[in-house]
Amino acid sequence: MKFKGYALGIISSVSYGLIPIFILPVKQAHFSMDITLFYRFLFSALMIGGYLLYSKENFYINRKETLILAVLGICYAFSSEFLFLGYDYLTAGIASTVLFIYPVIVALIMFFFYKEKLTRLSSFSLLFAFAGVIILCLKGKGLEINYLGLGIVMLSSLSYALYIIIVNKSNIKVSGFKLSFYSMLFTSFFFMIKALIGKESFAIPSTDIFFNFLIFAFSTTVISTLCLVFAIKYIGSTPTAILGALEPVVAVMVSVLIFHEKFTFNLFLGITLILFGVILNVLAGSKKTIHS
Repeated sequence: MKFKGYALGIISSVSYGLIPIFILPVKQAHFSMDITLFYRFLFSALMIGGYLLYSKENFYINRKETLILAVLGICYAFSSEFLFLGYDYLTAGIASTVLFIYPVIVALIMFFFYKEKLTRLSSFSLLFAFAGVIILCLKGKGLEINYLGLGIVMLSSLSYALYIIIVNKSNIKVSGFKLSFYSMLFTSFFFMIKALIGKESFAIPSTDIFFNFLIFAFSTTVISTLCLVFAIKYIGSTPTAILGALEPVVAVMVSVLIFHEKFTFNLFLGITLILFGVILNVLAGSKKTIHS
């Protein structure tokens, strides 16, 4: 079971790290991002909904759960929106790595707003993560930082951190699959409303694009979500979170191998420091859970 858990954790991280393969060509073709994300999350919700039907799980949610799940959907939507907007200013590898500091942002929010203690390990993790971000922005002889791009991707990371905190603090009593289903559904509603306001066409121009949307939804969202839930079940949340460090590594490999991003020493060092910082943060969190 442990081997299966680690394998599922790796598959979850790798599948999520493949996002640039689908998003960058859409951006290059100047196809509507709102329509792309609407179909990505709608198809994801339908596939996870199919799994819920197969497992005979009840779809009912009460008014309080509906409100919480709608807020989670909005947080997820903002995270996706800001990440893909960030691709216009930063390379996919750097954007995906900066996004990955969300566990560190969670620790900071818990410290400032919920008065949770920052352990020495957590403090070191913050230093490593932020040092990594600064090194990613080093070009040539000085700090050549794209503040707009960095700020946009940090907003993506913040939105995902808020998603995690709301899930943990709301004490919502729904299964991981039901939570994923409604989160995806409300996220798709967000992009549908945005597309309607922008008077964009929902018509899918060709069968190729239809299948691209299906594969995008299945490979980066459904597989990632299902494998994540089962990985946590088999090996626990801490090892699964550490395996999540593969997400930006895969995104960087995709950017370098497929989209010809330069693999510089700064990129290698920045990614290494951020991954080390996040893994330290996860370990600090698990130690705190053991001692409490």
